[in-house]
Amino acid sequence: MVSNPVPALARRLAQRRWVMRSAPVVLRVERLIRRASGGRKGVLDLAGLPSVEVTVPGRKTGIPRTTSLLYVPHGADFVVLGSNWGGPKHPAWSANLRAAQTASVRHKGEQFPATVREITGVERKRVWDLAVEFWPGYAMEYELSGGRVFRIFELRRVSD
Repeated sequence: MVSNPVPALARRLAQRRWVMRSAPVVLRVERLIRRASGGRKGVLDLAGLPSVEVTVPGRKTGIPRTTSLLYVPHGADFVVLGSNWGGPKHPAWSANLRAAQTASVRHKGEQFPATVREITGVERKRVWDLAVEFWPGYAMEYELSGGRVFRIFELRRVSD
């Protein structure tokens, strides 16, 4: 069995500052790939990385907002971090997620409801360490952000 070298390459590239500066280009490519694949694939999928599409109502407008995100596997749950590519401000999706109790999650073609929980306090350090181990680029993004504390969320599938 041949293993896919792309995820390892993506992890190495994600630790380069110039990659974080390419966010606008990557986000445009993401939209194009999502549109061309009918929402089934995105940049992270093509790179062999775990991704989810999260939809929550906008906290001000109530209009559903969908964002493709890298996730950190956490048992059966999904952990997402508001790194915003190392930018100084929190991403808008994280404020919307913070205001929501549930979200719609699309993972590997399956769509399902999930509860949203922001991870804080003592648990946050443990989950942060797990996230950095999984995706080392988060440590560099933290530095680029000027030390902004990234919002961390757990998305847990709602059982039937």
